[in-house]
Amino acid sequence: MEGDDDDFPPEPSEPSHSQRGSVASSVTRAQDLLVYLASNSAVHLTLEGLGCMNAQELGRNVREALNIPNSAVDVFTFWFCSPLLDLQLKPKHLPYKLCRQWQDLLYRFTEAPPEAISQDEPCLLYKRNVFYPRSKELQIEDEGVLRLLYDEAKMNILEGRYPCDPEHWLTLGALSCAIELGTGLDDQALTVAIREKKLSSFLPAHAALGGGGFLSTLRGRGGRNAEMEQNLIKEYRSVCSSAATGSSLEPIALLRRYLRSCHTLPYYGCAFFMGEIDKPAQGLLHRGGRKAVSVGISLEGVYVMDVKEKHVLLGLKFSELSWDHSYPETEGDSHILWLEFDGEEAGMPVNKLLKIYSKKAELMSGLIEFCVELRSVGESAATGTDGEVTPSQEPTGRETNEKTRERRQGKMRRQSSVVCSRVYSLNTISYVDDGKEIKRLKPKRAASFFTRPAQPHTYSAVQVTESLEQG
Repeated sequence: MEGDDDDFPPEPSEPSHSQRGSVASSVTRAQDLLVYLASNSAVHLTLEGLGCMNAQELGRNVREALNIPNSAVDVFTFWFCSPLLDLQLKPKHLPYKLCRQWQDLLYRFTEAPPEAISQDEPCLLYKRNVFYPRSKELQIEDEGVLRLLYDEAKMNILEGRYPCDPEHWLTLGALSCAIELGTGLDDQALTVAIREKKLSSFLPAHAALGGGGFLSTLRGRGGRNAEMEQNLIKEYRSVCSSAATGSSLEPIALLRRYLRSCHTLPYYGCAFFMGEIDKPAQGLLHRGGRKAVSVGISLEGVYVMDVKEKHVLLGLKFSELSWDHSYPETEGDSHILWLEFDGEEAGMPVNKLLKIYSKKAELMSGLIEFCVELRSVGESAATGTDGEVTPSQEPTGRETNEKTRERRQGKMRRQSSVVCSRVYSLNTISYVDDGKEIKRLKPKRAASFFTRPAQPHTYSAVQVTESLEQG
């Protein structure tokens, strides 16, 4: 993903709805700049030569202003964000130059109408680097760095970008209360504090506001909020009482607990892209249509999530998929990201293809490729010359027991958890490859995608044929 100075980063995320000032208006003759944080606060800098300063040089100034140690240089990076597009900058990028090219990027990577593009301006954010391994986060000792990571993780939880089950977001909400309000409040004081900051400051918007269904209408928003408050207070008591079991209630310990809990979500740290997928045909007329999805991509894998229902439709590690992207061949066609994975249909093993329609398909494909390369390099460095795990990597008995417990819990809640894939709800193309041609639903096939011999640094691309596209 390295390129010329005119190259741009391939890791955008879901559009941010926060209303912030623009970068273009902040770069004045006095060389003033506002760099925003996930908490909606901003760092005001006055710099010389801002117009020709790259992201790496600018990062040193921001870290100095925030007192971020040099050991955390790789944790955060700069993003350009607007309601239409989010892009992570590379160290060599010139923020001022990219800002002036913003409309060109919008025309290339969004479907926005010209009027919306002409009015859109990005702001500069300092956020988590999508390429920073989550395993290193809990090794961070600086409380300020952990708090920045906490602010961003909390924002993604509250905005529904990280789908999670009710018991999970309730625990995270209680931890937020302990971090932001303190651990010594009684029920009355806590209730007052929650109402002052609003319930939506601690719980996801779709949970705090409710779904608006028939039962919700009967009970009323007031009753629903009262129940949520009581559940949150009860969970807060549980968090605060954990000190009796040896858990620390110091701020840095609570921040780590919050991040550790977020790490159980497979899409933590993803860059997000908006797209659409085909709905399964329904009714006598077999009408389908499309469904809005959010595609999360990180060093861990690819995750397709239902924007409306806030749950995972498909989650795949890189070892479980092949991918490609295709450009429109005729006017009216869409850019498509193709995901290929193993599945089953009518009791027979098949390969499945999922089409994701998005003008950002090229960006998604490039990010997947780069993440695969980074993982390959990291895994090679972490193993011996023969590929075996070194003694320092061998799990202890305690770690083994914890992982076993997590796997058991995952199996128990597999059917109902929002984190689990819902492949049955996807409209996919199913086929088998007999080595000569691609056929639909052939009872037997030469080899499963998962059982093919592993070839380091080699990932087969989906070959899009006319017959498959028509499916």
